[in-house]
Amino acid sequence: MTTDMSFVHLITQASVVVQLVMLLLLLASVMSWFIIFQKGRLIRGAQKEAKQFEDRFWSGKDVTQLYKQICANKKNSGMAAIFEIGYREFMRQKGRSGGNPEVELEACQRRMRVVLSRELDELESQLPFLATVASTSPYVGLFGTVWGIMNSFRAIGSTSNATIAMVAPGIAEALIATAMGLFAAIPAVIAYNRYVNQVDRLNSQYENFLEEFYSLLHRQAYNS
Repeated sequence: MTTDMSFVHLITQASVVVQLVMLLLLLASVMSWFIIFQKGRLIRGAQKEAKQFEDRFWSGKDVTQLYKQICANKKNSGMAAIFEIGYREFMRQKGRSGGNPEVELEACQRRMRVVLSRELDELESQLPFLATVASTSPYVGLFGTVWGIMNSFRAIGSTSNATIAMVAPGIAEALIATAMGLFAAIPAVIAYNRYVNQVDRLNSQYENFLEEFYSLLHRQAYNS
């Protein structure tokens, strides 16, 4: 008599605890892949927008004209959002500060920092979930494996005529839990490391632009 060792049979015949572990890992894997694709699309879009805006900003175009063009787009993000809010605050403070450049620039920089923080929060959102899946999935899978092997040894202890065919399915189903844990963790850790690096690079670009734009406003404030 042969034992059915197919994946489907092993999963359906696994203990309830091991099945729950597999279900949890499957859900974690599905959520991870959803976030990986969604976050990849968001970061690629942010990188493209940053490059396009830098090209427009340093093309020598008048800042006021560029501001009007940027304002025509109701959904600015990244550098465009930092520029829009910064220049808007600069012009607003210019009419309220009584000609005090220090007040104008301080308010402008503060608003740009708020926008920068908001943009980074958007880019970094859901990355902690990938980190959690990457760090915990192998241990969750290992728990399922230990539980399955424990049940197999209990089966050996309850009979005087134990054979490999008797305990092999239990051990096999247990090892599936470990495999599923690794399947969930490996893509999550790769994506997390990649996206953190890309977000850090975008943050550096945003910071550099903010400082350069602030210097431009500084010159304009004290020369006007």
